[in-house]
Amino acid sequence: MKTETDIRDEVVVSVAHKMLVAAKTAPKGKGVDNIVSAVLTGDEIKTVSDHLYKMEADGRAPDYFARDAGNILHASALFIIGTKVETMGVSPCGNCGFANCAEKSKHPDTPCSFNTGDLGIAMGSAVSVAIDNRIDNRVMYTVGIAAREMGLLGDDVKVIYGIPLASASKNPFFDRK
Repeated sequence: MKTETDIRDEVVVSVAHKMLVAAKTAPKGKGVDNIVSAVLTGDEIKTVSDHLYKMEADGRAPDYFARDAGNILHASALFIIGTKVETMGVSPCGNCGFANCAEKSKHPDTPCSFNTGDLGIAMGSAVSVAIDNRIDNRVMYTVGIAAREMGLLGDDVKVIYGIPLASASKNPFFDRK
């Protein structure tokens, strides 16, 4: 017999997989896909939580990183999504703050505006899947910072967010202390 908790956890993980597909199929600037995502569960979530706690304890992050470290432990799945930082060769543009893509290329850690725009669209598509399935969620930049430090999406993925997912009587990711 499967318990309610088992079933809810399975559904959350299944929805996380659908979120990954929604992010992948979201529109991308010039049709170029720089989006990378993954789904973490169980001990993988605990590892990210431990890293967030360590960042705060080492004085490399504010105290709300520790709050979020505890908070994500309520998740049945953790969806992480990010973008590689690559110029798109659009002319004229300059939305990144540089005169053109050649100038921006001299600053490899500065995202092309298409990279972050595409990431926002992909995140919106992913979160809409969670919402449509009544899965508790919250976009967290703190989790993304930890995921980037840990290299979870690869060294070439520079901007990352985490979205913890749960199925609870009340969304555990809001009204936090």
